[in-house]
Amino acid sequence: MVNEERDARALLSSEVESAARALIDVLARGLAPSSASGIGTSRSVNTPTRENVGLSGASAITPLSSVPAPENRGQKFFQIYVLSEPTMFTPKGDEDLELVRAGLGKRLLSVPDTFKHSEIVTLLEEEFPKLKNLQGGWIFYKSTGGGGRRKLTLIPTDCDGYSTRLLKSVSNNGKNVLFVVPLQEQLSIEPLHFESVEFAKMPLSNCMKCGRTIPLPLLPLHIEECKTTESESVNDVTVLDDDDDDDDGNVIGANDQPSPLQIDLEQSCQICPICQISFPNDVLPYHASMCGEGGRTFSGSDSPSTSTREELPGPSTAQSSTSLSAAWKYETDPQKASRMFCAELLSQSSDCPSMSLQINQFDTLDEQDSTLISFYKMNSVNRSVPLKCRLTGDAAVGKGVNRHILSMIMQKLKTGFSLHLGSTSTTLFEGEKNHRVPSASAVLRDSNLFQMAGRMIGHSFVHGGPCLSGLSLPLVILLTGGSSDSAASALTLQDCPDLDHRETISLLKKTELTEQESTRLTDLCLFWDLPVPSSSNRDWLFQQLLSHAVLGRVKSQIKDLRKGLKETGIWPLLSQRLDSHQVVFPRESVMDITAQTVLQKIAWPKPVDDDEDNDDCIAVEIISIITSYMRRFIEEASPNMLSDLMKFWVGWEVPEENLVLEVVTAKFPVAQTCFNMLRLPCHYQSYTTFKMDMVMCL
Repeated sequence: MVNEERDARALLSSEVESAARALIDVLARGLAPSSASGIGTSRSVNTPTRENVGLSGASAITPLSSVPAPENRGQKFFQIYVLSEPTMFTPKGDEDLELVRAGLGKRLLSVPDTFKHSEIVTLLEEEFPKLKNLQGGWIFYKSTGGGGRRKLTLIPTDCDGYSTRLLKSVSNNGKNVLFVVPLQEQLSIEPLHFESVEFAKMPLSNCMKCGRTIPLPLLPLHIEECKTTESESVNDVTVLDDDDDDDDGNVIGANDQPSPLQIDLEQSCQICPICQISFPNDVLPYHASMCGEGGRTFSGSDSPSTSTREELPGPSTAQSSTSLSAAWKYETDPQKASRMFCAELLSQSSDCPSMSLQINQFDTLDEQDSTLISFYKMNSVNRSVPLKCRLTGDAAVGKGVNRHILSMIMQKLKTGFSLHLGSTSTTLFEGEKNHRVPSASAVLRDSNLFQMAGRMIGHSFVHGGPCLSGLSLPLVILLTGGSSDSAASALTLQDCPDLDHRETISLLKKTELTEQESTRLTDLCLFWDLPVPSSSNRDWLFQQLLSHAVLGRVKSQIKDLRKGLKETGIWPLLSQRLDSHQVVFPRESVMDITAQTVLQKIAWPKPVDDDEDNDDCIAVEIISIITSYMRRFIEEASPNMLSDLMKFWVGWEVPEENLVLEVVTAKFPVAQTCFNMLRLPCHYQSYTTFKMDMVMCL
């Protein structure tokens, strides 16, 4: 057995040795120059080769030049954005998809390093075919830094035009976007068919509603179009007038039998137990999973079946598609124009389900504030639908409750919410009267409370409630779409809410500074990455420090506030009627109620004839005494006291046009806010007692 193993090993060793010798011979013959008949294929000594040896021992020599060359690495990627018309500014954010649908917009192109002007033009015309027919020429631009719409800067050409080298140098090696701007002609922005050659290289995706294959970058636009088409098809119902009779005097369709499809739809629908709206059986489970949780609910024409107006818990998400008329644009009085705009906005959603807000009077302040915050933090909500508020534990109903809650919300925006956020105050706005600005607290910003505040401000204004008064003028300019330069020019030291910063910045107005004051000012400049003060930059530095202290630290808060305002639907008014800004954001002094204003709006009680059958009849003399007490109380009251009186009388601090006053037999003053009515007892014998009870009620 041992001898057999030894023989096998020897045989294997000899075979390996033979194979190795054969390989060496093959390699030697392949590397030797061919001399047979002097015609053999000759190779240069410097030509690299690659040998392929088969299992049979035959070899083949393949020059490396015949091996496929690797891809050319001398290329650079550029972000090219083709605009549709001559302009000096970057496009708005909502124009991106519109330009892409027209075969323009932004694309990422690979440009070889060796490309010259003509080759770059050819490449662009292949990617953007509309440039082939452009007669007036185009030129490259680049944008300045920053966010939003930015100014474009011209990129001059070399003597031989544009080249890859030039584009790399001006675009920071391809990191910045290059804009192609037409010089004399405007390119069409009409939407192209999805099968157009402009979209041939784009990845495709299927629409789940219509089944069409759509280029992926255009799918968001197509989805919106599908929604619109579906809504129109649901609402495409022909209603016959009562006088549409046929020739025989019979009403058309009076004796028509329902179609089998109609019978099948009616029998296959069920009513949602939450919102009481009828849905098809296959849709009902999906709807029930979202109903009452802030998701979309059907209303009006969006409902798959006809239903009466119902009140739903929580906010309504039904949006109105009807555009506003232009009557409010031409009204000269900004106050009337604002009311016309709000009335028209509310009328468009008058048939939508009501928005229900319920506050429990027995809850703690923390729980009540949490209810309000949860209500206004809900997204995708139509804030112009009818509002119905309730106070659990209070018999009050109607508009008076709405007024009370909206007034309470505006007051909490000024004084803060009762929430436990560590040691951070929940006051969203800080500063003096008429100089309030958003708080710079990072905790409040990250909690998304400023977008909620914007929704509260717009919601109260739309429903005729009190406005948030006393905001800083630069803040109002930014909230209503004004420029940063306009806001900075309106800044004053009173706008700075931090007294330490205000005092430090004011040192720049002094001619001479002590060593301690100079050190204090220098530390603040270095902390905010600004140069140290000198004799030549004091005025500029004062403006920069003040702008950063008031506006620079709260840019995110201002952006969230503006976003919340836009969601309530009042942005068209703010952007098209500049004189409405003082109505939406009034000054604190304008909101102060005067005694004369209140007295003019009161409907004083009228004397009635004595009736033996009426035991509640009050003598004229007593009515005169009580009303004189009331008039004196109003005339002596401070603006804050008058504001509290209006809250007690009608539910908020905004005086109504018709304030009803009655003298009745009662123990204490009673207000019926729904009817703007205040009932005063008739038993008072002195003004001191009357005033004491009134102050107690307020």
